[in-house]
Amino acid sequence: MKIAFTTSGDHLDAPLDQRFGRAPRFLIYDEEADTFEILDNHPNLQAASGAGIQAAEAVTRSGAQALVTGHCGPKAFRVLSAGGVKIFNTSALTVKEALEAYRAGRLAEASAADVEGHWA
Repeated sequence: MKIAFTTSGDHLDAPLDQRFGRAPRFLIYDEEADTFEILDNHPNLQAASGAGIQAAEAVTRSGAQALVTGHCGPKAFRVLSAGGVKIFNTSALTVKEALEAYRAGRLAEASAADVEGHWA
């Protein structure tokens, strides 16, 4: 299974970005192969609107079946859910810490967005 993590870095020890739609990158971790790839989200960073929707479409296209992030707004949540991606919120500081929490079953699947759209 592939899991997407929001981040500003390009390795497992990188910080976990708390914002989904405007995270600079997504680390797509493949549990079966124990490898990851980096998905650039820079085109959405300066978008006036629609950043969450565009990011959600990119994560869905990556083949990820789960997303681990700090927060996810309503429009992105709908797109991810429609694409079969399960969302998990965490306050973990790094991607590695978030991955460990996910693997240990310490993260609960979100049933709704946890922030309003366009939050700062």
